[in-house]
Amino acid sequence: MASGISFTLNGTDGKARVGVISTPRGEIRTPAFMPVGTAATVKAMMPESVAATGADILLGNTYHLMLRPTAERIDRLGGLHRFMNWEKPILTDSGGFQVMSLAGLRKLTEEGVTFSSHVDGSRHFVSPERSMEIQKLLGSDIVMAFDECPALPATEETVAQSMRMSMRWAQRSRDAFGDRPGHALFGIQQGGVTESLRGESADALRAIEFDGYAIGGLAVGEGQEAMFGVLDYAPDMLPTDKPRYLMGVGKPDDIVGAVKRGVDMMDCVLPSRSGRTGQAWTHRGQVNIKNARHADDPRPLDENCTCPACSKYSRAYLHHVFRSQEMISGMLLTWHNLHYYQELMAGMRAAIAAGRFAAFEADFHAKRAQGDIDPL
Repeated sequence: MASGISFTLNGTDGKARVGVISTPRGEIRTPAFMPVGTAATVKAMMPESVAATGADILLGNTYHLMLRPTAERIDRLGGLHRFMNWEKPILTDSGGFQVMSLAGLRKLTEEGVTFSSHVDGSRHFVSPERSMEIQKLLGSDIVMAFDECPALPATEETVAQSMRMSMRWAQRSRDAFGDRPGHALFGIQQGGVTESLRGESADALRAIEFDGYAIGGLAVGEGQEAMFGVLDYAPDMLPTDKPRYLMGVGKPDDIVGAVKRGVDMMDCVLPSRSGRTGQAWTHRGQVNIKNARHADDPRPLDENCTCPACSKYSRAYLHHVFRSQEMISGMLLTWHNLHYYQELMAGMRAAIAAGRFAAFEADFHAKRAQGDIDPL
């Protein structure tokens, strides 16, 4: 990468990869999980707390930030890092997915997308050029090309037309991004669940040349089996010397399966969203803290976890504050979930480096199969 951001592959175990993305704002250890800071905040968390869980990079949301408080305002206030008090790297998505999924009335043309804001109904236009401009104003370290993500299921013809337009937009994104030392631009592979379309998309992206490559258009309702089916070949179509980013994934077993198939980066709202709805992710699977079985339980959520929720509070307390709708409930469970996700990533990095990823994966599934500890 001539961008001042480089990727070093330090080892492989099967298709699983361990490495480091070096940026002017710090190193990102891969496989990496990126917590989602949609509106310049990881909900219910202080930035220093997110860093304490082991996160090397956050994701910011172009669509939400362009609407409120606006990219221009963030730029005037010194950029997104200063605005949200996060000094480490930030990746911003292009806004394409949210325009397709959240925006009101929208009109899609070759030029771009005109849409109504879900906040106040105001009209906006986003093109590849405008997306690059917004992300430059935000000052993110890793910028995503602007693409269209069709909802699945869709006909193969629809997926093919959409993918080819996204590839034309990828070239326009590359042209508009220009030369920005210290910042990287990632292209996004599309093509649904059709191998030939994924291959055509990968060829187009490689010809344009990006600093990293994302696998888009998955985790949109196709199910894990279909997603893994695509991941069995899609990462192999992308350059081995650049990071591979699977967008919007996922549950812990999705993540382990993706890393096994050669993915380096992932993001998902799940750990924070689950935390706010009383769901905790543990080594033994999911725990629903709102269940009455926890009301008198003095034990921690996970006795092997060192996060504040587990080291300082009981299941009974976590159950009580969730039932009472106290703010600390979402704070503690989100911290726990993010801690668990980062511990999972660290465990995989160590396992790949040691050549024992298969044993790690088997142990991961065996522990989850046990289910939660027995009620008292």
